[in-house]
Amino acid sequence: MHTVDLLERALRAAQRLGYRVRQDWLDGSGGGGCEIKGQKWLFLDLAASPVEQLHVVADVLSRELAAGKATLDPDLRGLLKGRTAA
Repeated sequence: MHTVDLLERALRAAQRLGYRVRQDWLDGSGGGGCEIKGQKWLFLDLAASPVEQLHVVADVLSRELAAGKATLDPDLRGLLKGRTAA
């Protein structure tokens, strides 16, 4: 599966898990997931490549998966296989 397609699927999965997604120019800081006032946020740096953005989303999804809060389709599970929660 193409990286951009996988990124879009991963972003939809994050949104289904309650994340609000913000894509902005973050000067190479990469972004990540956090919680602000009880709302889950996922920040992506538009300066990053699609592969780098996918890694950020995959890290967030792997934490959700490790916490037992997520069920994902096989393509996304394959992406997360071998990742450990931070």
